[in-house]
Amino acid sequence: MSQGKHMVSTGVTWWTQAWRTLWRDARAGELRLLVVAVALGVAALSSVSFLADRLNGGLQRDARQLLGGDVVVVSDQATPAHIVQRAKAEGLQGVTTLSFPTMARGQAQSGAESNSRLVALKAVEAGYPLRGELTVASSLAAAQLELNHDSTNLIQDGGKLGAEKIKGIPARGEVWMEVSGLEALGLDVGDSVLLGNNRLRISRVLVNEPDRGAGFMNFAPRVLMNAVDLEATALVQPASRVTWRYAVVGADNATQNFLAWAEAESKKPEVRGVRVESLEAGRPEMRQTLDRAGKFLNLVALLAALLSAVAVALAARAFAARHLDDCAMLRVLGLSQRHIALSYSAEFVWVGTFASALGLALGYAVHLVFVALLKGLVETALPAPSMWPVVYGLGAGLTLLLAFGLPPVLQLASVPPLRVIRRDVGELKATTLSVWALGLAGFALLLIAVSRDLKLGLMVVGGGAAAVLLFAGMAWLAVQVLRRSVVEGSAPPWLMLATRQVSARPVYAMVQVSALAVGLLALALLVLLRTDLISSWRNATPVDAPNRFVINIQPTQTDTFLQTLRDAGVSKLDWYPMIRARLVAVNGNTVTPDSYTEERAQRLVDREFNVSFSADRPEHNTVVAGAWQAEEADGLSIEEGIAKTLKLKLGDTLRFDMAGVLHEARITSVRRVDWASMRANFFVMYPVSRMTTGAGFDVPTTYIAAFRAPQRAVATDKPTPSFDNQLINRFPNVTNVDMGATLNQVQSVLGQVVRAVEFLFLFTLAAGLVVLFAAVTATREERAREYAVLRALGASNQLLANVQRAELAGIGALAGLLATCVAMLMGWGLARFAFEFEWTASLWVPLLGAMVGALLALAAGWWGLRDVLRRPVVQTLRQAS
Repeated sequence: MSQGKHMVSTGVTWWTQAWRTLWRDARAGELRLLVVAVALGVAALSSVSFLADRLNGGLQRDARQLLGGDVVVVSDQATPAHIVQRAKAEGLQGVTTLSFPTMARGQAQSGAESNSRLVALKAVEAGYPLRGELTVASSLAAAQLELNHDSTNLIQDGGKLGAEKIKGIPARGEVWMEVSGLEALGLDVGDSVLLGNNRLRISRVLVNEPDRGAGFMNFAPRVLMNAVDLEATALVQPASRVTWRYAVVGADNATQNFLAWAEAESKKPEVRGVRVESLEAGRPEMRQTLDRAGKFLNLVALLAALLSAVAVALAARAFAARHLDDCAMLRVLGLSQRHIALSYSAEFVWVGTFASALGLALGYAVHLVFVALLKGLVETALPAPSMWPVVYGLGAGLTLLLAFGLPPVLQLASVPPLRVIRRDVGELKATTLSVWALGLAGFALLLIAVSRDLKLGLMVVGGGAAAVLLFAGMAWLAVQVLRRSVVEGSAPPWLMLATRQVSARPVYAMVQVSALAVGLLALALLVLLRTDLISSWRNATPVDAPNRFVINIQPTQTDTFLQTLRDAGVSKLDWYPMIRARLVAVNGNTVTPDSYTEERAQRLVDREFNVSFSADRPEHNTVVAGAWQAEEADGLSIEEGIAKTLKLKLGDTLRFDMAGVLHEARITSVRRVDWASMRANFFVMYPVSRMTTGAGFDVPTTYIAAFRAPQRAVATDKPTPSFDNQLINRFPNVTNVDMGATLNQVQSVLGQVVRAVEFLFLFTLAAGLVVLFAAVTATREERAREYAVLRALGASNQLLANVQRAELAGIGALAGLLATCVAMLMGWGLARFAFEFEWTASLWVPLLGAMVGALLALAAGWWGLRDVLRRPVVQTLRQAS
């Protein structure tokens, strides 16, 4: 003992001891599982954090392109002069655009005039666009190819054919027109178009503009012209319905100051017809898909981190168990408990830092794969990440290792020296509840903070904690049932021995079942949610989703219109009557915009709705309250979003003004509508096949059709008549809305998001396998000693192998059954309350989960315990003694 004290006093400090122990454990492979577990958890969390950090900056920047600037002031008169002066005073650069519907007449180069068509004219100043770029083509054929995404057929003839991105506007005397407008007028580049009193030459085909927006008139063919040519058209008169957009860009602080001032100014009573748009204006048809994808990526990362925590706890306990004898010898040599505790703490801090750095490097590489998979979602290069993901990754890694790995290791400091001669003393004890609670609380707060969604974070962390307690309780109950159900003499010897092995160590059984179940829970939850979530996305915007919406179809045209679609090969379409109606009373009380304080509610009450009627409920709408009763004359069905906004409920009576005729009905059902589905949807529907007024005559009705147009015919020498053009020529009164570009963009983004989700899923799969391996190998040394004793008593290797397989298969099957049952419950909650889509799991899932759990446990046992039965009996017994 005095020699040990002398050794300590001659310079072997706890710092030096930590380095020596670290080097020895690293060379022996003792830290491998800990490093892998921490690195996987940090990689999963940091990859999503890196991506979110850069995407947030990139989407914030690119969202400005959708606006055309950092802040946009929209007005129905010329932008007030004092607003323009304020922007200039803030040092902001501004550009004004004017847009309005008007009639265009085509004139070919031969001099022959074509038909007139309604177009959306947009006059722009020099400097437009302030954000983003315009996509133009040099001919109609090239633009058709671009819209068809058929880049393989583009003929690169010195740049004469093909689409390009540019910054600039049409020259004086020229306009750029979209494909649909050129096709409708039978024109191409080089022809002329008559706008009011001005004839302008078509110099390019407009394919895309960054600030087009999603207003209804923006679906009409766009014509882009130079603002200097606008006066000659004589189209803008004092009573004209023109929209002025004054867009500004500049430094962030200046734009924020201007935004705050402009919003306050627009709310003044004397300032009429002015509203302010900022980055909050996004793309509603994509927001739901991207929000769900972001939540799912966060869910995957959270589950990977939770799995890593379980793996770290198991690996650290196994690490501590293997070092009990070493620490007993160190105590004999005179090292104090404080010395040992400090040395192991320092070792774990260094291991945690290294594993976190490794995880950060891996996470950064993974996020680069995400960026590649999401290429095109953000048009330009993403900004560099901030330091937040790095700080967060290091903090998460150290928290993982110190909160879940250090508590069992610190028990090594209290190993008594007596263990050197008595191996039955100084065994590891269960970590105190207070220590685990502190570690769990810190890690849970970290995960909830990073989840960016309090509901999602609480459900995952709280559900995971509840699941662990449930798994432990069910495992203990299963062990008791197993002990009483297997009667000696009536079961095969291998089953009897396996039962004794499990029931003799009920605590180990609980730990193994709980750890395996947590790993399988995460995997099952992700597999089930991923499959149904992706299916719900794809079902919302399938490959054959409608890309044309035709409105204003008159009742006398319905038969001819439908026959025209059938002749063109259109067999699937949404077909609904449509009525313009204004809400005027709720439960007999007159409502006006002043009846509500919320801005959206005021807008809804202030305008007319498009309502419809059908005896059959739309198949893409889900009734979430009440019931859809066909031919219920005094009933109506309302969309749940507008019901919440207007504070409406089942049983309320609504009165609508329909073309001057009042119609009253009560709410009998509430529908959930996916507005990103690209289908014909309505706020209000009546469950009847014929809509009549109180006097018994039919309500004035038009029809809307939503369908997928036949493939556009493309020619490289001259434009060919399109289906849209033929439809308009036959039914000149209808309005044909082309949603093809929007649908292509939504489906493209969806495909990219799905690939990113599937890629990150591999991380959780790896973390789950690490948990399985750690859980199975946690009792390797105890198994080796028990099997050595049994072999010394005459048991064959084949018998012991069967015992091991039976034990692992039973534990794995129980864990799989419990995990899939809990996964179904958590999946339902997450789908309904976090991701907001309908989800139900099949009843065969628990059975499949039990089978998969047994197979995975057997595979992990074969890999982790393959050397247990190969060790010489004498060697094992000597080590045990």
